[in-house]
Amino acid sequence: WYDKKNIEPLFPFGYGLSYTIFKLNNLTLDKKSIDLDDTLKISLTIKNTGKMDGDEVVQLYISDKKASVEREIKSLKGFKRVNLKAGESKTISFSINRSALAFYDVKAAKWTVEPGEFEVLIGNSSRNILLKDSFKVE
Repeated sequence: WYDKKNIEPLFPFGYGLSYTIFKLNNLTLDKKSIDLDDTLKISLTIKNTGKMDGDEVVQLYISDKKASVEREIKSLKGFKRVNLKAGESKTISFSINRSALAFYDVKAAKWTVEPGEFEVLIGNSSRNILLKDSFKVE
């Protein structure tokens, strides 16, 4: 709702403070195109670049770039809390399947996934998207 109305929230979803700094990089999708029976594996690297040990919550959002119905701008589809020592890095993964891409079609009275382009958005809050990539549903 905040995204649709272009309202900047005081504290966005996932907002938090840390005593250290994290860097997200190396976003990889195992496929650039999937069909309705496929599972998309999404991976990235998170590194604690600060001087203290700490936790970060990495959030995965999906955005349907062109739907036949009005949809949310982005939808949270996964999150992982990662504990890293200072200087440590880890690779984390998410999996997306048909249910993560579907919306309820009121006219058809069923869950639907439409072919088209979807965007993967990775961040540590709903307003701090740090990595992006896209894929197609055939």
